[in-house]
Amino acid sequence: MNFLTEVSSLIKTLELKHEPIIITVNEFTEESASEFGAAISLAHNTGQNVIPIIIDSFGGQVYSLMSMIAEIRSASLPIATIVQGKAMSCGAVLTTFGAPGMRYMDPDATFMIHDVSSMAWGKVAEMKAGVDEAERLNRKIFAMMDKNCGQPEGFFMKKLKKKDRVDWYLNAKKCKKHGIVNHLKMPTMKINVSCDIEVK
Repeated sequence: MNFLTEVSSLIKTLELKHEPIIITVNEFTEESASEFGAAISLAHNTGQNVIPIIIDSFGGQVYSLMSMIAEIRSASLPIATIVQGKAMSCGAVLTTFGAPGMRYMDPDATFMIHDVSSMAWGKVAEMKAGVDEAERLNRKIFAMMDKNCGQPEGFFMKKLKKKDRVDWYLNAKKCKKHGIVNHLKMPTMKINVSCDIEVK
């Protein structure tokens, strides 16, 4: 990925109060979700006008994903999601929460969608409760993806059902076709630092 910085020639010394925030997501745990929320908050104080989120993940805990989604939804800055390497499971869902027109994917990256795992164990009643909760989350997450990607309700669940509900791997071109991403490239990130003087 290219990072370009342009500093006005009027500026002789430069000390930013906060460096621009670029978030990288590799895992979905309670710790990473907490760090994600802190980074989103800090990004609102840097002066940047977009928050880039680079995703290179096999996935993780669905509740940690939900926490990250809540942070994105409460952000007042637009989010750019960038798939580098892989976006699987929770990483695939998070990708779709980039702002419209701001979802990127490396042409050689891999995307994978699957059902939520119940991880049910214990007594029969407890296992049933776990399965019910997994089904609830599954419906919720796929409905979010349908909406984010401009697809009709039930689109992704139906696609997965046709594949006998096994892991569904997509290349970058298929992701663009289904509205998951908008651009098949790694973006160039350009930081402009200027000196504006206003006399009233």
